[in-house]
Amino acid sequence: MKVSNNLSRISRRDLFKVAGTYGMSSTLLAAGTFGGAMSLANLARAAESTYEKRFAKEPKFTLKLGAAGFNERNLLIERAGVLEFARDLESRTDGEIRVEFIGDNAICNQLSCVEKTQQGIVDMYSASTQNSAGGAPYLNVLDYAYMFRSRADQYYFLYSPKSQEVLRDPFEKMHGLKFLFSHAELRGIQLGLSWADRETVTSVEQLAGTKNRVTGTQLGRIAMQALNLNPVPIAWEETLDGLKQGLIDGAETWASAVAYANMSPVVSQCVDLRFFCGTEHTAMNASVFDSLDGYLQDAVMESAYLTQVHVQAANEAALVNTVGFSTPQLPETIFAQNNVRIANLSDDEIKKAEEMCSPEYQPALWEEWRERINGWAGGIDTYQEIYDEVRNNPHSLAENVEPRRWWKA
Repeated sequence: MKVSNNLSRISRRDLFKVAGTYGMSSTLLAAGTFGGAMSLANLARAAESTYEKRFAKEPKFTLKLGAAGFNERNLLIERAGVLEFARDLESRTDGEIRVEFIGDNAICNQLSCVEKTQQGIVDMYSASTQNSAGGAPYLNVLDYAYMFRSRADQYYFLYSPKSQEVLRDPFEKMHGLKFLFSHAELRGIQLGLSWADRETVTSVEQLAGTKNRVTGTQLGRIAMQALNLNPVPIAWEETLDGLKQGLIDGAETWASAVAYANMSPVVSQCVDLRFFCGTEHTAMNASVFDSLDGYLQDAVMESAYLTQVHVQAANEAALVNTVGFSTPQLPETIFAQNNVRIANLSDDEIKKAEEMCSPEYQPALWEEWRERINGWAGGIDTYQEIYDEVRNNPHSLAENVEPRRWWKA
């Protein structure tokens, strides 16, 4: 498998043996620094070196970061940036902040990480905004259908000062959480094995009547109902079994999520519907942030910015080189090895879907939730503000979007 993942050569038993000595955070941070082949011996040496550097001085703050379903392998498939953030923050603060990474659903999962951060069980979390919207409903603000045209639009918004006004400030005020950075993809429909022998989907009509898993986002359900995609709420951890057993036809999620969750063997077609956000974000308890000294707060923001830049480049590359989300596909990618076809829809079909479900064409569908979210945001028209802002984006490719420090005017 053409996965840029050195840990694929290390068994989980050996990995945990090293982690048992030096800690999982030090082991994973060490593994991420390798550029070539890795053996158990050189992983252990690197983990020891990393441990000694991290524990050379007593930190002022030790922050727990709960990372939902991420583990040492899948963080190199979907490049959500969590370990890069931890590594940079520890280095930038010269060890005054130490980050304890707790992944693989060990302390929280996609649905509970947001609440456990609000409760102070962890200090930071990484999970999708859509799953987190169950506990932090303001995150629905990202999920108006076809508000974003592309991944480039998503990154453009995340870097924009407008994101501070429309996303970050209301999110912090309402939920006590500080939105730090996010990966960016757009959701499609991932069809199960019952579609393996059927023709590749080219139209919205072919999907009509299918039964599909939906996340915690309320706005995502509005779009799915308008597209006749029959949303069925299923926990992320149960989606694989639902597809395997044929309980659902498909799932709304994004390409790298299929790959990192080992869902590719039970997905036959990745339909690139691009109808709303797939954003694996990292956020921090705002009270914990406020308790930091000013220079450490600055460090958190600079590390979040550097990580956002890293994620923008790394995930765009991983989509092509690791996942296989491209046409044509590279032969040794995860999708190619599991016979997952990319079902690209024409511009006309995407436009048809947009006219069926978006606030631009079907405003009545969104009125109740739009008013609710606008009220939470202090009366601004959240959809229109984001829609207008991202249409200032001149780039068609996500890797070309200019990074900006969003908290500075």
